[in-house]
Amino acid sequence: MKIAIAGAHRVGKTTLAEELIKHLPGYVLKKEPYHELEESGYDFSEIPEADDFIAQFEYAVEQISEDDDKVIFDRCPVDLLAYIHAIDRSRNIQSLFATAQEIIEEIDLLVFVPIEKPDVISCEKSDFPKLRNNVNDILNEWIWDFDIETIEVHGTLANRRNQILNKISKIPIGN
Repeated sequence: MKIAIAGAHRVGKTTLAEELIKHLPGYVLKKEPYHELEESGYDFSEIPEADDFIAQFEYAVEQISEDDDKVIFDRCPVDLLAYIHAIDRSRNIQSLFATAQEIIEEIDLLVFVPIEKPDVISCEKSDFPKLRNNVNDILNEWIWDFDIETIEVHGTLANRRNQILNKISKIPIGN
């Protein structure tokens, strides 16, 4: 089963992915494309730019295309596309959206981690809170447009983990 975790920055995606790995034997965690690209020498701009997110989007598409089973993706093309749209609303993203729709079909479960009210994780001014909120709103609008199993999780880390494990137990094998 391929599981992708989507959400804006600083909502707890990585923490949740690391927690899930502890409870899903045999699964591997694919790190966020930003970290993978940074480790390979990609030079990101200090202030987020659409081109940086396009590079991450392309990397995420590549990750999902691999034949691995039992994998958790810490980010997916949908949230990276939301960043591109939030940063540059005039950019034509139709072809990227079509690519996201196509590749997302390889995902068995999409986990949406929204910003909660009250916000569970604070976002400092240096962490681009306006961008974070815009991405969250875009994701909340788009996430349901994909024809795959999707769950929105809330609460503590344990609550989020349990919501996902419960959802996985109800998904028929082969999905």
